Amino acid sequence: MMSALTAAVRSRKIRAILAGGMVVGVGAAVTLAAWNDSEFATGTFTAGSFDMVGSTDGTTFSSHTTSPGATLPFSLNYNNLSPGSVVAAPFVLHLTPASSTSATVVVNGATGAGLNAANLTYGITSVASVAACVPGATGTVIVPPLTPMSSITGANSFQLAKSTNGTLDGANTFLCIQVTAGTGLTQGDGATGTWEFRATSN
Repeated sequence: MMSALTAAVRSRKIRAILAGGMVVGVGAAVTLAAWNDSEFATGTFTAGSFDMVGSTDGTTFSSHTTSPGATLPFSLNYNNLSPGSVVAAPFVLHLTPASSTSATVVVNGATGAGLNAANLTYGITSVASVAACVPGATGTVIVPPLTPMSSITGANSFQLAKSTNGTLDGANTFLCIQVTAGTGLTQGDGATGTWEFRATSN
C-alpha cells in the first residue's frame, strides 16, 4: 500500500510536470503566432534590334550577310584595265530605323581572288555622296590607298548613327572603293575583290 506521504510527493511531481508542460505549451503558442510578410518584384527584359544594310546606289538598301554580297558598280573600264588604271565604286551603309543603338564599323576582311589579284591594290575613303565616288576621289581614309587586295592593314573604323526618331533610317555613310592596277598586270587575266564590313553595336 502507498503511504500518504509517498502519495503526496507523487502528486506534487505530477502537478509540477503538468505545470511544466503547460509552460512549454504556452511558449510554443507564442512562437507560432509570430507575424510574416513578403514582397515580390519582377522585371521583364526584351532585347533591342540591330541591323546594318548596304546599297550600291544610295537608294535601294538590303542586307548582304554572306559572300560575295552586293555587286559593286565599278566605273568605266573596270573590265578593260591597263597598268596604272584606277576604277571606283560606291557602297553606302546605314542602320535601319529599328536599330536601338549606334554602331562602330570595321573592314573585317578583304579577299582578292584570281590570277591578277596580286597585281591590284585598293583603298577605301568616306565621301560626301554616291556621285562623289570617282577615280581619284579623296575623303576620310578608311583603308589607305594601294593596300594589297587581301589585306586590311591600316584600316580605320567609322561610326554609323542610329535613327533619330525610330522611323527614319540612320544617316548614310558613303564609301568609295578605289582599285588600282599595278605594272605587273597580266593581259586577259581577271581578279575579284570581296570586302566585309562588320558593325558592332555601341
